[in-house]
Amino acid sequence: MNLAGRIALLCLGVAFVAVTVAGFVSLRLVLSTSQQVSREFLRSQADVVAGQISNNRVEQILEGQDIAIVRITASGDVTGADRAAVRAVRAVDYRAVLSGSPVSGVSGRLNVEARPSGAGGFALVQETETTGTYRKLVRNILGALGIGLAVACLAGLALGTFLARPLRRVASVAHAMSTGRRDLRVPVAGTHELAEVSTAVNTLADALQRSESRQRDFLLSVSHELRTPLTAVTGFAESLADGVVSGAQVAPVGTVILEESRRLDRLVTDLLDLARLGADDFRLDMATVSLEPVVRTAAEVWHARCHARGVNFSLEVTSSPVVQADARRLRQVIDGLMENALRVTPAGRPVVLALSSVLEVRDGGPGLAAEDYPVAFDRGVLHARYQDSRPVGTGVGLALVHGLVTRMGGTITAGPAAEGGAAFTVTLLSAE
Repeated sequence: MNLAGRIALLCLGVAFVAVTVAGFVSLRLVLSTSQQVSREFLRSQADVVAGQISNNRVEQILEGQDIAIVRITASGDVTGADRAAVRAVRAVDYRAVLSGSPVSGVSGRLNVEARPSGAGGFALVQETETTGTYRKLVRNILGALGIGLAVACLAGLALGTFLARPLRRVASVAHAMSTGRRDLRVPVAGTHELAEVSTAVNTLADALQRSESRQRDFLLSVSHELRTPLTAVTGFAESLADGVVSGAQVAPVGTVILEESRRLDRLVTDLLDLARLGADDFRLDMATVSLEPVVRTAAEVWHARCHARGVNFSLEVTSSPVVQADARRLRQVIDGLMENALRVTPAGRPVVLALSSVLEVRDGGPGLAAEDYPVAFDRGVLHARYQDSRPVGTGVGLALVHGLVTRMGGTITAGPAAEGGAAFTVTLLSAE
C-alpha cells in the first residue's frame, strides 16, 4: 500500500475510534439523563397527586401517562392491577411510607415514587422510556460515523497525496542518479523532514559527483603513469627485436627496461594493496611493537638512499613508544612517507625521520598549498595538481599509507614542516 493509502487508512481508524468513543459516551449520558428526567417527572407527579389519589379523574390522567398506581395498606400490603409495578414497589424500601416518609427508588427500568396517604400510602410506577431515544441516538451516531469516515478518507487521501508528491520527486531524482545522471537536484521545500530528505539527497549527489570526478582524474593519471613506462619498454624491446640495438648498447637498454618494469610493478602493487584495504579479509598481524627498532632499521636504508641523491637525512629519536600495530605494514608506512619526501626534496635540503610520542616525516621540499593538506591522502588528488610542476609518484602512495594507518587503528595528518616542506604525522594506539 502506498503512502496516501496508509495515511487514509490511519485517518479512517482514528475517525472510527473517535466517533465510536464519542457515541458510547453520548449514549450513556443520554440514557442516564433520560432516566433522571423520568424520575424527576414521576417525583413531581407523586407530590402533586399525594392528596388527590382517591380521585378517579386523577387516576385516569395518570393511567393515560402510562403511570401505574399501587396501593399500600396500613398493614403494609401492596396491591395493584399491574403486577410488574407491584413487584417494583416491593423491591424498594416502601415501608418507610407507613411512617410518613416519601420513598424514591428504581427497580430495573421502573421508577418508583411512594408517598404516604391516609393510614397507608400509594406508589406511582413508570418505566423509563428509552427505546425511542436509544434508536434515535444510535441512528445519529451511525450517521455521524459515516460522515466522519467519509471526511477522514478524503482528508487522508488528500494529505497522503500532498506528502507523497515531494517524496516522489525525490525518488525520481534518486532513480535518475542510479542511471548515471549527476546534474539533477531536488528542490529543498516543504516540511522540515521533507526538506531534510531533499538536502540529504542533494548532498549525496554532490558527493557522488566529486567522487566520480576524482576517480576519473585518478584513472587518467594512472593511465598516464602506465603509458610512460610501457612506451619505454615497448620502444626498447622493439629496438632489441629489430636488431637496432646490439653489442655494448644492449646492457644499457636492458637496464632501462628493467627499471621501467620495476616502476610498473610498484604501481600495480600499490593499486592492488589499495584495493585490498577495503576488504574484510585484508591481513593485519597486530601485535605489541616497539617503534624505535623499526624506525632505526628503516633509517639505515633511507640514509643511504638520501645520501645517493645528495639529500641531508637526519634521524631524531626522543622517545621509544610501544604501540599496537603490524610491524611489516608499519615499515611499509615509513617507506611510503620517506619515498614521497625524498622524491620532492632537492639536493642539499633536509629530510627528517622523527620519533617521539608520534612518528613524523618532514622534508625541505616545496611543500603543499594550504588547501591541499586536508586532501593530501585522497587518491590521485596531489598527483593531478602537481604533476606538471614537480616529481610525482603513482598517485596512490599517500592514499595507501592513510589506509594502512587507519586499518591499524591510528591516525595520520599532513601539515607544513619547519624545514620548509610538508610534515606527515602518524599516531598509533599505545600498548602501554
